[in-house]
This record gives sequence, structure tokens and C-alpha cells, in this order.
Amino acid sequence: MAVLRRMARRGQGDEVRDDPLDAAQERRVRAVLALGGVPQADLPDGVQQVRLRLLERAADGREAPRDVSAWAAVVASNLAMDWHRAKRRQERVGERLASLRQLEHPSGEDTSVLSLAVAQGLDELPDAQRQVLVLRFYADLPVRSIAEELGVPEGTVKSRLHTAVRALRARLHEDEVV
Repeated sequence: MAVLRRMARRGQGDEVRDDPLDAAQERRVRAVLALGGVPQADLPDGVQQVRLRLLERAADGREAPRDVSAWAAVVASNLAMDWHRAKRRQERVGERLASLRQLEHPSGEDTSVLSLAVAQGLDELPDAQRQVLVLRFYADLPVRSIAEELGVPEGTVKSRLHTAVRALRARLHEDEVV
């Protein structure tokens, strides 16, 4: 609520700039989004979505998350999953249109083999496994925080991590990248 009061003061002519995310939290959110596969151009929108959800939470009278940084990373991870779902829907529509028009899609982005293989491997993981993998290894959240934020037991997080790492490792060996 204090954030909303300060924002209200800002609207009254004060030059108070009070961001619900500090610089370190914003960097973490950007990293989670980027590692979740969200393109650079969409990162500012993703960060704004996290801010908006934090402000909406305060406006609804709900108490602030115990660990805003962990909460923001989980929200960013969920946003990245939503982005992938929307991207898949768009790709399916595009494929249908392309097959109707019998167009060929050019494929020629210059990316490193390892980055491409990891990105493809992450993309092939089920959403729940990709989410815990990104939160654990890219957002650097401990298993306990991930479990609390997702509302699942720690054992479930550990199991999903183990399965995701094993699948990603197999994919990299299969593609002879590592």
C-alpha cells in the first residue's frame, strides 16, 4: 500500500519515482525472460508486466510477497511460458498458411551451435520442467524458494529438475554438441 501512496503523490506533482522493482530485481527479471526464450525486443514489455502484477497485487490489498525477487522471477518465468505458448500458436497458424500458399520458410540465422542446441532443448521440455530449470539455474533460486513460489513440494521441484537436466543432457549428446 505504501507503494500506491507514493505513486499517488507522484501524480500530485511530486517528482517521486518509486519503482516496485529495484535494479537488481529488474536485471533478474530480464535474465529470466531472456533465458526463457523471450526475444530482446520484448524484454521491456515483460519487465513492465511483472511491475504491473506487483502493483495490482498491492492495489487488491494482498500483502507483499515475502521475497519480491523470487516472486518476480517466478512471474517472469510464467510470462516466458505464456510467450512460448503464444509463439507456438502463431507458428501453427503460420505453418497452415504457408502450406496453403506453398511457401518455403528461409532458415538462416547465424547462431552458435551450442546456444541453438540448448535453446531447442529447452523448447522441447515440458513447461513445468523448463520453468524449474530456468528458475534454478538461470534465476539462481534455491529449490525451497521455487517450491514455495510455485506452490509445490520441494521433492516435486527436485524431480522436475532431475528429469529436465537429464533430458537436456541427452539432447545435447544426441546432437553431438557436447
